[in-house]
Amino acid sequence: MDRIFMFIATGAGTGYLPRAPGTWGSLLGVALWFVCRDLEPPLYTGVILGLFILGTVSAGAAEKIADRADPGLVVIDEVVGQMIALIGAPHHPAAPVLAFFIFRVLDILKPFPANWLDRHIHGGLGIMLDDVAAGLYTLLLMHLLYRFAWP
Repeated sequence: MDRIFMFIATGAGTGYLPRAPGTWGSLLGVALWFVCRDLEPPLYTGVILGLFILGTVSAGAAEKIADRADPGLVVIDEVVGQMIALIGAPHHPAAPVLAFFIFRVLDILKPFPANWLDRHIHGGLGIMLDDVAAGLYTLLLMHLLYRFAWP
C-alpha cells in the first residue's frame, strides 16, 4: 500500500525528479489538463475532486513514510492546484503557459489564505489546501484576463 500512496503523492514519480519538484508536479497538472480539457465541466470537476481526495490521503501517508512534514517529493498538491487553475481555460497555447507561471508564483508566495493554511492545517489536508488556494487565485486571475484582456 505504501508504494501506491507514494506513487500518487509523488505525481507518478515526478516528485523524485531533480530540482524544483513542485514545478514538475505543476507540469504534470498541465499535461493532465490537456488530457481532460474536453470533458464536460461536471466530469472535469469530478476528476479534480477525486485527485484531491486521493491526494489528501496519499500526501498524509507520504508524510509518515518519509517521516517529515510536507516532504518536497509530494507534488500531488501542485497537480490538483494546476488543474484548478486551468478550469475553463481556452484551447489557446498561451492559456496553459500563463496559468502555469501564475500558479507557480502564487504557490511560492502563498498569499493569504494560502499562507495561513500552510502554517495551521497539517497532514495531507494541509499539504493540499494551500495549493488549492493558489489554484483558485490563479483561476480568478486567468478568468479576469480571459474576460478583459484576452485577444
